[in-house]
Amino acid sequence: MSGTEVRRQPSASDPLLQPFRLKHLVLRNRVISTSHASMLDAGGLPLERYQRYHEEKARGGLAMTMIGGSAMTSSDSSWGGGQLDLTSDRIIPHLQQLSERIHGRGAAVMGQLSHLGRRATAFGGNWLPVLAPSRVRESRGRAFPKEMDAADIARIIGDYAQAARRYFAGGMDGIETLTGGHLIGQFLSPRTNKRTDAFGGSLENRARFGLMVHEAIRKAVGDKAIVGIRFVIDEGVEDGLGFDDAVALAQLFEREGHVDFFNCIYGRMDNDLVLSEHNMPGLFQRSAPFLPQVAAFRREVRLPVMHAAGIRDVATARHALRENIVDLVGMTRAHIADPDLVNKIVRGEEACIRPCVGASYCLYKKVNCIHNPASGRETMLSHRIDKAPARKKVVVIGGGPGGLEAARICAERGHRVTLFEAAPRLGGQVLVAAAAPERRDLLGIVQWREAELARLGVERRMNTYADAAAVLAEGPDVVIAATGGVPDMDWLRGGGLCDTVWDILTGAAAPREDVLIYDGTGRAAALSCALDLARKGKSVTIATPDEALALEMPYQDRTGFRKRVSELGIGVMVEARLVGVERRGDRLLAQFRHELTDRACEIGAAQVVIESGTIPVDDLYHELRDRAANLGVTDIADMIAADDRPDMTGPAGNGPVLHRIGDSVASRDIHSAIYDAYRICVRI
Repeated sequence: MSGTEVRRQPSASDPLLQPFRLKHLVLRNRVISTSHASMLDAGGLPLERYQRYHEEKARGGLAMTMIGGSAMTSSDSSWGGGQLDLTSDRIIPHLQQLSERIHGRGAAVMGQLSHLGRRATAFGGNWLPVLAPSRVRESRGRAFPKEMDAADIARIIGDYAQAARRYFAGGMDGIETLTGGHLIGQFLSPRTNKRTDAFGGSLENRARFGLMVHEAIRKAVGDKAIVGIRFVIDEGVEDGLGFDDAVALAQLFEREGHVDFFNCIYGRMDNDLVLSEHNMPGLFQRSAPFLPQVAAFRREVRLPVMHAAGIRDVATARHALRENIVDLVGMTRAHIADPDLVNKIVRGEEACIRPCVGASYCLYKKVNCIHNPASGRETMLSHRIDKAPARKKVVVIGGGPGGLEAARICAERGHRVTLFEAAPRLGGQVLVAAAAPERRDLLGIVQWREAELARLGVERRMNTYADAAAVLAEGPDVVIAATGGVPDMDWLRGGGLCDTVWDILTGAAAPREDVLIYDGTGRAAALSCALDLARKGKSVTIATPDEALALEMPYQDRTGFRKRVSELGIGVMVEARLVGVERRGDRLLAQFRHELTDRACEIGAAQVVIESGTIPVDDLYHELRDRAANLGVTDIADMIAADDRPDMTGPAGNGPVLHRIGDSVASRDIHSAIYDAYRICVRI
């Protein structure tokens, strides 16, 4: 596919690109990024790293970015870090810098402010008691709250007003409060509000606190300021706030006249599972799962409506606008994957948008995208690749995610790139991972890079197991070894009797009726395999040396996997270290030691399947080292340098420079391999 082939000029009627007027504010299009806790603040302040992250999205063409997910209105609204702190005027100069940057890129910026209520921590931050409408403990935060008295209510209403004032003093175009599982929402919901005074009982009484908050905000910031509410339209649980009552409450807020828009959310957030199934749909949820509910809500209200929940692709966003479900569409995680999303639409390069693959990695390690290493690292890495001062010949060995990224970056730099891949398909371990139904969208990581390599004219040699002679015959200036790894079975006595998770997921080994899976990583591979086999009717037990299943996953995936393990009746052994496997008749006997007591036990199964990371495939790297100008040594100090961008091409005339990345170094993950490739290759 050539550069011209991916260009399709956007239609003048493209709903994504139409301007929208929100009160006095004219937005240049309909695409926004909603508030989220990026964890990029510095002690509650939006300093350079925080500002650059949001500025990049504004530079990329969206209409509005929203900052301050769960920003603190009060000193007793802390979960221990990672929130903007709106409790004092010290934040105002930094907000002014941020808003100037965003406005300078042609976008608007709004901020969220909230009190966590029972979601706060009593054992961190300011070490203050947790407050709530009633003494109802949240299972996620696990604090026992104090029931708010009149003084608490009055103080926190005042705190909301002052926090709003600080936002507008900082140049924000608008603000939003938050219901849901936060304090206003805890008053609204019969699940968490058991009061018998003027703030509990009837719908009107439960709304009283939120109405008073918005009245105080309006008095503090004036009638012209834009003030919205991120509003839960249905808690999705029998004893919670239902759709009909949510509509009645929304109409009550409208009648009071202090709210200018609704940012719709669905469900609860009082444990990790419902956070991932409702507020931030993850691995096990379909794309944009709550558009039907938002559409029904939209028909009952008159104020503008926004929504963001799993809207990861442009087609779905267009649908939401064309069907008049929303006025503004939130593509928050899609902008973490590609902050230039809107500009690419405008330029007719929609096919070049880096897709959000729904991996939830951005909710695991700050806002780092699983396959965009620059997101959240804007002070260290650029989202735009500069041309190199001199064109070089680069050979990349291996077509997994790291190798594909290395080839892409080097080609963007203007180098002549040849990629060797031993298999008939590109993708490496991603192809194995995507064989599990829950993880099939990971293929987008490979497909996007395949298209980019075609666009950039990278030569790809498939079914080619390169040796040193073949590599050196290319006359390379730089060689990137991205040969990946293979399942590690060397550590296990009796490992030859076992199959690997790779074998099962790819169909290389047929599953038996009674399977024991050993998960030595805490990642998704073993559990994906277990779910797949259980759905096929196999009897499955999974064992791990960890204290619980799925410890090395984002919490959204962790809880989703555990839920399905329970639903499917999969047996679970934790804190069990596998030490050996032997054959007893037609059965295999797996021998374990308890991690804490060292007590021995044995489990029989027809088949034992192992996942314990990978060992590097590094023979070719070692074969090339003695002929490399840098002896195959990657200078770590140069690799991680942020500002001066040292040249990593090495001395000239002494053979090629050789770098090794990803699992060909050690068993890690997709993001690590891509990050290795990015920060080395932008300096070649």
